Amino acid sequence: MPRRQLKKTAWSLLRLYQLVFFEDCDQKSTKSDSLLSFVVNCIKLSVYYRGEIDMRFSRALVAGLVCSAFAATVSASPVTTQGSGVGKHGDVTVAVTFDGGKIKDIKIVKQQENPVLAAKVFTDLKQHVIDTNSVQLDAISGATFSSKGFLDAVADAAKKAGVTLSKADKKAIKKVVKALPKESSYDVVVIGAGGAGFSAAIEAKNAGANVVLLEKMPAVGGNSLISGAEMNAAKNWVQPKLGINDDSPELHAKDTYLGGDKKGDPKVINVLTHNALDAAKWCRDYLGVRFEDDNLFFFGGHSRKRALIPIGHTGTEFITKFQAKADELGIPVITNMKAEELIKDKSGRVVGVKATMNGAEYTFNAKGGVVLATGGFGANPAMVKKYNPKIDERFKTTDAPGTTGEALYMAQRAGAELVNMQYIQTYPICDPISGVIELIADARFDGAIMLNQEGKRFVEELGRRDVLSEAILDQTGGYCWVLWNDKIGAVSNTVKEHPTEYDAFTKQGIMTTCPDLKCIADFTKIPYDSLKGTVDRVTSMAGKGNDKDFHHRAGLVDMSQGQYYVIKAVPSVHHTMGGVRINEKAQALTADGKVIPGLWAAGEVTGVTHGTNRLGGNAYTDIIVFGRIAGKAAAEAAK
Repeated sequence: MPRRQLKKTAWSLLRLYQLVFFEDCDQKSTKSDSLLSFVVNCIKLSVYYRGEIDMRFSRALVAGLVCSAFAATVSASPVTTQGSGVGKHGDVTVAVTFDGGKIKDIKIVKQQENPVLAAKVFTDLKQHVIDTNSVQLDAISGATFSSKGFLDAVADAAKKAGVTLSKADKKAIKKVVKALPKESSYDVVVIGAGGAGFSAAIEAKNAGANVVLLEKMPAVGGNSLISGAEMNAAKNWVQPKLGINDDSPELHAKDTYLGGDKKGDPKVINVLTHNALDAAKWCRDYLGVRFEDDNLFFFGGHSRKRALIPIGHTGTEFITKFQAKADELGIPVITNMKAEELIKDKSGRVVGVKATMNGAEYTFNAKGGVVLATGGFGANPAMVKKYNPKIDERFKTTDAPGTTGEALYMAQRAGAELVNMQYIQTYPICDPISGVIELIADARFDGAIMLNQEGKRFVEELGRRDVLSEAILDQTGGYCWVLWNDKIGAVSNTVKEHPTEYDAFTKQGIMTTCPDLKCIADFTKIPYDSLKGTVDRVTSMAGKGNDKDFHHRAGLVDMSQGQYYVIKAVPSVHHTMGGVRINEKAQALTADGKVIPGLWAAGEVTGVTHGTNRLGGNAYTDIIVFGRIAGKAAAEAAK
């Protein structure tokens, strides 16, 4: 090629790089290496030309060198970039600092995740991402959506910064394990860090015991955390404000016994209802749990409105207060520790627990004994089907992922009898996609109506959960629509209390808000005339005792006007009534009714309280009443 043509080609190439790099070099720092290489080649060309380069070409070379130097300097400096991902309750936004292509720091800018479940995501998982320079990591168990949102946010930040993260290297992930002795001794060992377990551990500690709380999941709370956490207590402090002055523990006990088809243990039920108010006051006055002071829920199967409502309408209010009290008292809470076997001495007394963490084995000796508070088995489909084959693939679950029931078999191997295992409750109003409870649809307790695809009511909305679930499955498509207006919403306040739910369900296309019934009909595909006819009839029967169709026990509400809300719902597995047989002292029993010394059980792991069907609001009362009883008794046994 002639020298003139070579020089012209070299100038064109260099001018192109000027345009790409130099004229925007402050934003092209990641390309500095390529630019430097090109400049070097240009210099080689200049040598070839033996100095015959014009001044423009020389200036371009100098400019390229300057830009290269600047870019190299910039690339060597830390860069912070924001990225976003979608968590369970909204966007997760992070600010990631990169230095030399490596993650140096991650700051959480925005997140709306459950503060208990997501805690490990923003600590342990965050550190693993930094340590491995990778987002190809396993989610924190029990916080899958939060984990994915966080990892996606980091990946987004890396993409914006032009950084390529490392591929997954499982060997590089260093699991942080506290320096725990292989064997340790306590007065009381509590298994399961939900409401029952925390109640037992706190009361044992307050009774003078040295206590430890073991939890197999990375985060505490279990079903106690994700539930609505309403708590039944007859003669509570809110009832008089609502004109309810005729409730009693005896009436509560009668409702519970009849609601479980007379299959529950009357002695245990009596203890439950007569200690309910004291348990609620303990939560309020000692733990600091905040309840709504002007409203109660009227759950199906109850003859009176008696369910106290925690602020926020979830178990987060309870579990955060439980955590704080355990920290205050110095109770060790060891997560990721799975109980495997109960230890019995020669006399048959339970004296400890064998457990595992990350493949390592640990022994926890218990002088007084062990409290079993591990929950049910609603998140174990195989186990559910084993005991109740009717609950098939149509059903998802509302339960926390840790409620898989292995501890029931552990108790059985220690001699405990398992009873009523076939009684498995479904919750009627759940998300058709995830299976979780639609807490926003709790407006049902204040007058919202349930409609089938034909626009007709088909059941009393405050009926028992099992009755409602079966009725829904009998409708077209096996689902229903829950409909309410502003008048009902002003009482229930569920849209305000659950804004992230509202946004999520709306985006999923299963919920909407409308100014009129025509809009509701268009969204649900319910025939308008049928929908309007049903709403008009409900309005005509508004007031207590006027429901001629299904005898709504609280009374229907005028739905003729206002903004309307509607959500699609299906039943999900919710509560397993079966479990360890206990007596009124929370002691585990054998098949012949003998006490297993050193073993107590509380909460959903037990099987005698609720019979065939648990009434709404009784679960939290159950876990706290019997958790407290078990903890005190185990502490006393250690003296």
